[in-house]
Amino acid sequence: MALSALSSLTLGYRPLWNDERTLAGVQLYLDCEPAIDPDVPHFLRILQEMWSQAAPPLLLSPQTHQLLSAFLQHAPAGSPWVEVRGDWIEDSSLYAQAQAAQARGLKLVWRGSLGELPDARTAQWFANSLLSLSPDETHGLHPERPVLPGALLDGQMYEGVHSRSLLTRCLDEHRAAAIAGWPTEDVLLQLRARAAQPTRQRVLELMQAIDAEQSLESFEAILGSDPVLAYRFMLYTNSAALGLRTGVDSLRRGLVMLGYGTLQRWLADQLPHADTEADLQPVRAAMVMRGQLTERLVEAGIGHELQREVYLCGLFSQLDALLGEPLAGCLRRLPLSDRIYQAIIGKTGPYAASLALAQALETPDGSAIRALCQTHEMELESVNRNLLRMLRDAALENRITPR
Repeated sequence: MALSALSSLTLGYRPLWNDERTLAGVQLYLDCEPAIDPDVPHFLRILQEMWSQAAPPLLLSPQTHQLLSAFLQHAPAGSPWVEVRGDWIEDSSLYAQAQAAQARGLKLVWRGSLGELPDARTAQWFANSLLSLSPDETHGLHPERPVLPGALLDGQMYEGVHSRSLLTRCLDEHRAAAIAGWPTEDVLLQLRARAAQPTRQRVLELMQAIDAEQSLESFEAILGSDPVLAYRFMLYTNSAALGLRTGVDSLRRGLVMLGYGTLQRWLADQLPHADTEADLQPVRAAMVMRGQLTERLVEAGIGHELQREVYLCGLFSQLDALLGEPLAGCLRRLPLSDRIYQAIIGKTGPYAASLALAQALETPDGSAIRALCQTHEMELESVNRNLLRMLRDAALENRITPR
């Protein structure tokens, strides 16, 4: 029996960020085992059925020559953009297929080093480029304003952007179409104190939602869209000052027990110190995406309350990066379910598989993803479908008001 497209492909993803520091699109990694010939037309039909205008644009990134060849042959005009690695089209058959695909209207993206751009004839086939900036190209340059050996090109996409200063040059000076990934380590190094504060936009959004008497679900969704705001809220609801008789182990329970008047006053206290740094938005949004994916990957049939618990497991799994403290200590300050602590710190328990897979899906390593699915007896088709659903909804769920 032939495998369905979502059973034969292994997907992964990387966010693409624009100059507003919001989600410009998603690089969707595509891999498969060598002996399998995926049904690419079927996969493209699935994407067409699932996607909407509100969903983030996709850049399809085949990880093997075989898959690239299949997309170049079968993807019609109007399909998501397809990445073509510059060194791969030295293969004469892929070269001819890329030329034919462009001629029928398929949008192609050239991927390669900034220092090894294609010749003028080949370059005209591509709608855009994903240019890599290697450490060798920027080694030893002044951290505040590096000058690359080759000038940055306006309007292209970039990867390997390892510093905040280089990020600013790409997005703000050269109007890069997108940055693939984010220089999280350098951004947090420079903005550690600010990273430990909730975002002003989320605090205001929640205050406005309370004034508008929106639903409890809306309050919970806003709280959960900022990992620091969610963490600080739970610290507050469990503080001795409130004197609640039982520990608050979820956002929903905290909202119910706190009351809207007390919540408004607490939010007003957060506002003077709240963060407005745009470069931190992708860091927080990526954590939210992991939380959403971890929640979706948990076994079907789980109750809504436990789903929210699994979401916190994914959301808080990188809290140490924002707070600058050991993760175990951060988690121990809250009366969270032992299942959350076990999954994040011990890599055990009922949520460990979903969290491990959500982390693996942030990479192009198809073999590692397949191994995890096999180890934890998770169906690849279900994993892929849940990943696509999360990505489809990501633009709305991670919305940030532009600067």
